[in-house]
Amino acid sequence: MPFEEDANIHAAGWIAKQGLIEQDADVKKVVDYILSLDPDGSRFATVLRDTIDQLLNGETTGRYAWDQLFKTEKTHAGTLVEINLQREFKFEDGSDVGAHGEHPMDYKILGIDVDCKFSQDFGGWMIPPEAMGHLCLLVWADDRKSKWSAGIFRVREQWLNTGSNRDKKLTLKAKHRMEQVHWIWHEAELPENVLLHLDDATRKKVLLEGPRKGQQRVIELFRRVQNRRIGRGAIRTAAKQLDYMARLRESKGRARTVLREEGIVIAGPYGRHQDIARRLGAEVPQRGEFVSFRVAEAMPHHGDRPSVELEGRHWTLAEPDDPVMQAPRLPKVTGEEEA
Repeated sequence: MPFEEDANIHAAGWIAKQGLIEQDADVKKVVDYILSLDPDGSRFATVLRDTIDQLLNGETTGRYAWDQLFKTEKTHAGTLVEINLQREFKFEDGSDVGAHGEHPMDYKILGIDVDCKFSQDFGGWMIPPEAMGHLCLLVWADDRKSKWSAGIFRVREQWLNTGSNRDKKLTLKAKHRMEQVHWIWHEAELPENVLLHLDDATRKKVLLEGPRKGQQRVIELFRRVQNRRIGRGAIRTAAKQLDYMARLRESKGRARTVLREEGIVIAGPYGRHQDIARRLGAEVPQRGEFVSFRVAEAMPHHGDRPSVELEGRHWTLAEPDDPVMQAPRLPKVTGEEEA
């Protein structure tokens, strides 16, 4: 699902409004290059979602919330964001800076050194003194708010708080966080951590206690959380198994087969599935996501509700009073790992 326009501030318009972009050609070059790689921010957002899920390690720990991480894991988040962004966008390694090259810059983008700083708290970026005068890619993500931001900042002493910690790292003054950072995306949509945002009663029914209940937990997840985009991280946490995607297969006892008996289908991030969801007016799964929804055979009382033809019959999104009937199979997708 593309980012909502009112939730995503496009860099060019944002920076032009500030009247600052012409003052720093390197900032413009880096911003334009990142936008050329990721025009709508979807790749960047996916990296952040996957990195948070990587830290939570739900398949082993069953964790679903940032607050459940150990302090050392939270500290490690910045390094993982830096690594995963470089892996996704293939940025070159940055140069060594400081008197003895003690602080290597993270990236070199179009020949320009850029340090990457992540914080789960907006404004909490810790900037080393050696980065003075260089560019920083400031990244923020809040899993509870399902929001993220990323922008380029030229490190200048007058915009920073003096470092009072042991390694003398600096922070950006609050009054300069908007006017001096060239935001590429600001408060854009972070793919939802579904388990985090369930009410306690529903989450308890999904995350059943006890061994050998991975399959049942995945079924409950898609049964109780319908018409919402569910990411792989949530499936992994529910299954608590390395082969978590196998829990969705169209075979005996697996989620797609069991839930079809209840009229529920599970659409994946594949063109044909996305098209069906879109035509029915359901949530459309994006990269790494799945959406379940109940369908009913289209009848006269459904009027002109959107419908699709599957297995020789027309189907529409079920209304609460529609009787439960076995749902059709969605088209099998070549190379689909759980098909």
